[in-house]
Amino acid sequence: MRFSRIFIGLSLAALVTSACSDATTQSASSKSQTNNATSVVQSTSSPRNGETSFNIYLTGYSYWDNTPPGSAEISKPVIHRKAGGRGTYSDPITIAVGHVIIGKRQTLDYKAGTRFYIPSLRKYVIVEDVCGDGHRPQDGPCHTGRNGLPWLDIYVDGSRSRSGDATQCARRITSVQNIIMNPGRDYPVVSGPLTETGCQVFSG
Repeated sequence: MRFSRIFIGLSLAALVTSACSDATTQSASSKSQTNNATSVVQSTSSPRNGETSFNIYLTGYSYWDNTPPGSAEISKPVIHRKAGGRGTYSDPITIAVGHVIIGKRQTLDYKAGTRFYIPSLRKYVIVEDVCGDGHRPQDGPCHTGRNGLPWLDIYVDGSRSRSGDATQCARRITSVQNIIMNPGRDYPVVSGPLTETGCQVFSG
């Protein structure tokens, strides 16, 4: 998430309430894509040692509102050369985090390559991008957080969908979410890009 994505995140923040109320609404195209693109991998193990669970403020960015627009460019590639992923442990989805620049030194809020699991989305994610631009990104919302919570920005993709579907998906997932850092490998997964698999949100 770079400068243009900050404004998307701020506008999404104002839409959290309406986004939550719309959480059961999907476009017809997203529904048809869900039937064709979704596979579910069931959990086979209990939570593992070394995990940390906490709440975050989650927003989303897409292929269409990335910087530059209409691209999947990322600043900290680890597994992927471009933003992407299917949400499995071995192919987690790109997520952006806040960062600090002091002089020529850049420090990410979470190290590149850090894995998380988001239960409400049934997706594994990996830090491969930064959220916030300019000479002092630490002054922006991604680093300072929201209401005391860390702010993370997940790539919802949308490269094979209409821009409006990707925007709606980003709005839908924008909320306070529980997240697991350094998760075990065997949590339930709905495999596929978020927008292209119907942007499903699970209650448990």
